[in-house]
Amino acid sequence: MSVPPVRRKAQELLQWLGLPGVVLIAAVVCDLAIIINASFDDTGPFAVDLLMLPGIVALTACALWGSRQPVLAAWVGAVSLVASTVLIRLSDVTPYSALLPNITFAETVAGLELVFFVVRAANAGMAFATTFSMVVACLAAVGGRSSLSSGSEFLQAMISGFVLLAATVVVAIQLRKPRTQKVRSELVTLLRTHWPLVGLLASAVFMDIFISASSGLFALVVLATNAVAVLATVYAVKRPVQAALWLSGSMFLSTLAMSAASDNIPYSNVGGFSLTQVLSGLVVVVFLVRTEAPRPATLSIGLMSLVVASGTAANINVDVDAMRGLSVTATLLLGIAVATGLYFRARDSERTQAVETAVNEAQTSERMALARELHDVVAHHVTGIVVQAQAAKMLGEKDPRVVVDALGQIETAGTEALVAMRRLVRSMRGDAPSGSTEVSEQATTDLGADLRKLVDSGNHTVPTEIEFDLPDKLPQEVARSALRIVQESLTNIGKHAMDATLATVSVHPVGEELHVKVSDNGTVGASGVPGGGYGLVGMRERVDLLHGRLAAGPGPDGGWLVEVWLPLDGKEDE
Repeated sequence: MSVPPVRRKAQELLQWLGLPGVVLIAAVVCDLAIIINASFDDTGPFAVDLLMLPGIVALTACALWGSRQPVLAAWVGAVSLVASTVLIRLSDVTPYSALLPNITFAETVAGLELVFFVVRAANAGMAFATTFSMVVACLAAVGGRSSLSSGSEFLQAMISGFVLLAATVVVAIQLRKPRTQKVRSELVTLLRTHWPLVGLLASAVFMDIFISASSGLFALVVLATNAVAVLATVYAVKRPVQAALWLSGSMFLSTLAMSAASDNIPYSNVGGFSLTQVLSGLVVVVFLVRTEAPRPATLSIGLMSLVVASGTAANINVDVDAMRGLSVTATLLLGIAVATGLYFRARDSERTQAVETAVNEAQTSERMALARELHDVVAHHVTGIVVQAQAAKMLGEKDPRVVVDALGQIETAGTEALVAMRRLVRSMRGDAPSGSTEVSEQATTDLGADLRKLVDSGNHTVPTEIEFDLPDKLPQEVARSALRIVQESLTNIGKHAMDATLATVSVHPVGEELHVKVSDNGTVGASGVPGGGYGLVGMRERVDLLHGRLAAGPGPDGGWLVEVWLPLDGKEDE
């Protein structure tokens, strides 16, 4: 099955970005949402906040470049950060704060990724110098873009920055050490596979950090519970029930933290839960409905709903009308998630059914092809053995030489039957040579030579005349089918036209078709179609696969006549 162009392009983009690139793009999206909103509000000069974008774009580009040229990209990134600081200072822009004061999400993530790439790839001296330059540029941006309100704020920035920097360096150093190739954990595989979900959740986490930044210690609780929610959501791809339990636990802890925070809760408009937790809950519900049986899915959704309801009632002091509005909103979101899960469940069921149908059709087609080959090839040789044995039995007493000649032909036919049987068995066992199939192994490479060999073998015991005029480029499917049709027709003559003294075979192109004609001069009663056989059935199947025509019946001059017209384009039904 070919991959759609849009999906192929998305896969190529993912391969180029990698997981760091996806997280970086999510941070850029959050920055754009915040800066564009601030640029067109009623606070400050119109659109002046857009002057923060050049620095964000430059540092993001350096981070994407850093996976290939880490040292050079890091130095350019440090210069870009300083230049952006100068531009912001001169234009009197008020930068917003995220993980670090006066530093946006994208700039923070891009800087950490540059440090990661440098420490992982460069030697110790160059890594230290380059990382030091990034730290200096970051401190210049923190202190130079806007004055900090207090010394404690600067100390908080120093501590936060040191923790982020230390964690990044430790991870990068660990990846520098030569290690034996290990199988990736299931969680890492899920993170790499479901990158759109990771990017969406990363965006929600960044927004939550921005919203809760002013709430002090509560922001750390939000970050910790959001991390658990993100991991649970990604894990829901494989085990949604366990993920629902983890998510319910993280939301319960968040409820306790909000109770301790008293009135300082920045999430009253979403029922007291962070955006990441709300989004994670919806995604987990989708996976529960999509993959789980109704009973565990209902119990898991009920548990999450109970936690949400109790948390909202305990932490949000609103009137009855506001609670009614939150209840309607929560019910609507839950209904959308359930409907989405049902849609994906129905689509998965259709795909599974389609795959099973395709497999069954392929198996049936293969069985029919093997049955045709078994009947056309092996039965042909066995018929020759039976006819020769009968002739030897009837004429052996009168002429012993007939017995010797018949035994020789019986031996030849038996050997050929064994070869054909082994070939079919090897195909059915899957032991065919690489690149070959049952059909290709049985295919003819020279139809004229194979027709001559078929007639000269004389296994059907009826003298046969043959004439043919074959095109230069005869499709393999047409040649194979023509050979098998002639073979089956001669086999039927040998078995059922005992009074026939001559059989004729003619193969000629007629227009855009190959005309195959086989006839004998026996009587209609003797050469008629045998009862209970599959010869004509197999011939008709071969002809139908090539969209050809078949006619079989008494000939105008007596005997039996088989005529087939096969299109020369050789296109088989799939």
